[in-house]
Amino acid sequence: MTKYGIVDTTFSRIDMGKYAFETIRREDPDGEILRYTVPGIKDLPVGATKLFERGCEGVITLGWVGKTKLDKYSYLAASIGLIQAQLIAKRHIMDVTVHEDEVEESQLPALAKDRAVKHAVNLVKLVRDGGEALSPMAGRGLRQGYNNAGKILSED
Repeated sequence: MTKYGIVDTTFSRIDMGKYAFETIRREDPDGEILRYTVPGIKDLPVGATKLFERGCEGVITLGWVGKTKLDKYSYLAASIGLIQAQLIAKRHIMDVTVHEDEVEESQLPALAKDRAVKHAVNLVKLVRDGGEALSPMAGRGLRQGYNNAGKILSED
């Protein structure tokens, strides 16, 4: 049985962990899902590491970034930590973040849900099926949270 991890934060204004959980459950009904909630984005790397120690084969982290410059620097630090955690564990961490200033506040729930769901699908494909599972989608300009950008050049 494949084991997946979800790390989310209390700082988030939307329960993205719920959407990731529902999506992983739908995509891999036999998989086991562990959820670990931390206060903020700088705590995401250790949360992911703890879930790897508990046997997770891949983790999705769900962070919320405020509007200030300090928030942006905190995200940069968290992102570097997540990359380091991936390299040490040799396992995927899907780093999913919503930045409060990306869209109007009324659009944040839809953005957060779309991003969490699409990245959760990608996590299942990577962990359960390997990187080859995403190869047919390479070069298509797929986006999480926004409309797809689409291909620039048709190779057909």
